[in-house]
Amino acid sequence: MTAAVLYGKQDLRLEQVAVPRPADGELLVRVAAALTCGTDLKVYRRGYHARMLKPPIRFGHELAGVVEEVGAGVTKFRKGDRVVALNSAPCDACFFCTHGQQNLCEDLLFNNGAYAEFIRVPARIVEKNTLLIPDDVLFEHAALTEPLACVVRGLEESGAKAGDTMIVIGAGPIGLMFMHVAEIHGVNVIAVVKREDQIAAAKLFGASSVVQISAVDDVVAAARALTPQGRGADIVIEAVATPATWEWAVDMVRKGGVVNFFGGPPSGTKVQLDTNRLHYGDITLKASFHHTPATCRTAFELVTSRRFKCADYITGRAGLSDVPAIFARMLDRSGSTREIKTAVFPAGVPK
Repeated sequence: MTAAVLYGKQDLRLEQVAVPRPADGELLVRVAAALTCGTDLKVYRRGYHARMLKPPIRFGHELAGVVEEVGAGVTKFRKGDRVVALNSAPCDACFFCTHGQQNLCEDLLFNNGAYAEFIRVPARIVEKNTLLIPDDVLFEHAALTEPLACVVRGLEESGAKAGDTMIVIGAGPIGLMFMHVAEIHGVNVIAVVKREDQIAAAKLFGASSVVQISAVDDVVAAARALTPQGRGADIVIEAVATPATWEWAVDMVRKGGVVNFFGGPPSGTKVQLDTNRLHYGDITLKASFHHTPATCRTAFELVTSRRFKCADYITGRAGLSDVPAIFARMLDRSGSTREIKTAVFPAGVPK
């Protein structure tokens, strides 16, 4: 079969590899649709991910497809089932799992290889994090479950509730998801964006106000001015992963508010924060990583209930042979064309 294999920094190759065979408890899934992802782009740019993968390795982790073969002992699924298989599953036995933090599992099992004709789903993911897709839900929409689950957990951890004001810094795929899920739940969203094309995207996905950083002299002051009485946001989500935006987030939140550093900068990155403001402002700083089986199911319900604008989120469609070129192009987002996620169809783009 054809598969995309990551060898290192910006080194992504299409190769012919053996079709994997499912062992006991596993599934072999024919990939119907896989999605490009900001995390995959970050890994492509850096050449590795300390927790998720080490090259050389098959690439991609957001997918949906059809069960092609069932390993011995599997009873929940059968050949022909439409499924979304999440990219990880916790052990449910370690300290973190038993303390309600399955995303921090000491033995968190990851699975990669979505940009391929087939993918083998490990037994633990089959058991804990594989879901049946209703017949009326498109594969590319179901594949949105994984990133959406991370966003759902981030909002839950931030204590977001209807009537709150939230600033989201960044209008990439994850930032736009935060805006949309927050808006669905009655949160007033202010977006801080970089590019001109991101203004319309932020409004499409629920932002009531947008600050473009190049259009204002002081981005912090401009964002705070849009909050009630200019006191700052109840919650600020940082979804860019730079020291500057981490610092902006702390300066944009109100006293007693919550900052969620969702964007993960490279290891060793340092930021400077005003300790006086943190202490006397009683500000809560959080960082959210990954998802849990519960937030995966909450995200899946958002997708299948059609409350989430799945169709607007898929802005490109391509075949498997296009994957290396797609990632090379994604490194440069300086254009004015709105591009969020590309759906990759290993069997060919549907007519």
